[in-house]
Amino acid sequence: MPNDYVAIPITPQDARDSVHDDDLVGQNTPLISSTASQSTHVGITVHGDSTYTYSYGPPGLSGLWHNHYAFLCAIFASIGGLSFGYDQGVIANVLVMKDFMRRWPVTPLQKGALTAILELGALIGTLASGILADKYSRRHSIFVACVIFNIGALFQCFATNLPHLFIGRAVGGIGVGALSMLSPLYISEISPPEVRGSLIALEQFSIVLGVVVGFWIGFFTRHISGSLSWRLPLGIQTIPGVLLALGAIFLLPASPRLLVLKGKYDEAERSLVKLRGRDDELTKIEMLEMRVEATLISQVDGMPPKHSTGEFAVWGRLLTKKYRGRTFIGVLIMVFQQWSGINALLYYGPTLVRSIGLQGDTVGLLVSGGIGIVQFLAVGPAVLYIDRLGRKPLLRGGSAVMTLAHLTIALLVQLFQDDWPEHAMAAWVAVAGIYTFTFAYGVSFGPIGWVLPSEVFPLSMRARGVALATASNWINNFFIGLITPVIMEASAAGTFLTFATACFIAYLWATYGVPETAGVALEDMDRVFGSDAGREDVARRRVVEEELGLHEFLTDLRNRRSN
Repeated sequence: MPNDYVAIPITPQDARDSVHDDDLVGQNTPLISSTASQSTHVGITVHGDSTYTYSYGPPGLSGLWHNHYAFLCAIFASIGGLSFGYDQGVIANVLVMKDFMRRWPVTPLQKGALTAILELGALIGTLASGILADKYSRRHSIFVACVIFNIGALFQCFATNLPHLFIGRAVGGIGVGALSMLSPLYISEISPPEVRGSLIALEQFSIVLGVVVGFWIGFFTRHISGSLSWRLPLGIQTIPGVLLALGAIFLLPASPRLLVLKGKYDEAERSLVKLRGRDDELTKIEMLEMRVEATLISQVDGMPPKHSTGEFAVWGRLLTKKYRGRTFIGVLIMVFQQWSGINALLYYGPTLVRSIGLQGDTVGLLVSGGIGIVQFLAVGPAVLYIDRLGRKPLLRGGSAVMTLAHLTIALLVQLFQDDWPEHAMAAWVAVAGIYTFTFAYGVSFGPIGWVLPSEVFPLSMRARGVALATASNWINNFFIGLITPVIMEASAAGTFLTFATACFIAYLWATYGVPETAGVALEDMDRVFGSDAGREDVARRRVVEEELGLHEFLTDLRNRRSN
């Protein structure tokens, strides 16, 4: 066998070309083929040099249905994103409700701080959950995050003074931050490779759904007399928190990859079989890949995975040469996701809409509410096509359109901001620019911002890697929430020009700095980043695969097929 053995291909096209047996229904159906077929999607292909590919189904919508149990688990886990999105959507209305403003008239800086304090709490929750997720489990960490989130939500709902509201948002932010990290992490580890992008993108779908629901609930309660106008929408956010907490304990299966890392192979196999709805050669191959990855981690680190060298040392490994490229991908995707300007639109939609000349609270709220609806409509195509088209093309196209949209808005604001009543058409063109930007974001940086960090890190560093990337999200989110009211007062055109510049830099980064990860198994992500390009690392992987019986298993399958 050749020395440059490659476990599975690293491009989406290779993955599609190598799978087969669309009519596979059980263990007795032949799984091995000596040739690849582009028209089929299910099975294993073992080639003469022992390289192989496998797939549980096609990408896209049919692939989601084919992996229906993992799909349902991912939908339930993504409720964590719903909590995040709901807060984003509801706060835009709460901050301008008459009873709220009468009780606590806040300055622009206080308004920014009230919005941003949740991001600060989320940063703490994100980093803490990265430790808990590895030490205990993904599911139990999700449960704890839901409890913390609901405590914060109740503080906000029953606040009697402004400090209570700040405390509630800070505590709730800890839960939101933990869930924003744990949900995509868990989804990535239960997903088959051909639909992993689509399933993780459900996190963004859930966030946007929460934004839409939160905004319109606040919109319709704003005329209720007294404090119920804002207490009711703030209290409703406890409902998804309770549902996810119960589901994490009683419904969601354990992450098979984490169980393998902890050496619980029998439990891991039972969980994988339950998730895939089958117990055959495909699940055996995936289990062996997980064990190979865990063993390599143990050997490279020079210790069993369950041991620790201290938290600072573990986090510091993310910046070593071996992981630095992955860490930059995870951190920068979140930087550009936030500095694209999307959360500025969501948090301060009415303020931004007034800046382009539209007057009246109802008009402003309706237009900014439409932002959430457009984003919601955009995420659907992203979920369906992210694994077919790949991450990189969507990032490039999305950032290019976002740049042009922001530049258009900035130009219109600069030209007509002193005489909007005479240029109503220009104002609506600017609104169309906002909607265009929102749609482009919804099919690119919105969902992919959660996908890339959840798939590029190896098993031993995945929880902390995703935590660090999500922390980047919340740090930048914090600054966006804090400074947007201030820079809007200084220059509305300059605000949009700032976001346009960030989107253009994002285009350059997506073009030259982002590898394609669609269709690549989590256990083979090293190939994308060149971590195992050296002969010594390749030889080590080959020895481990032989020791664990992967090559013997593949040879037996090929021989059975040939006979």
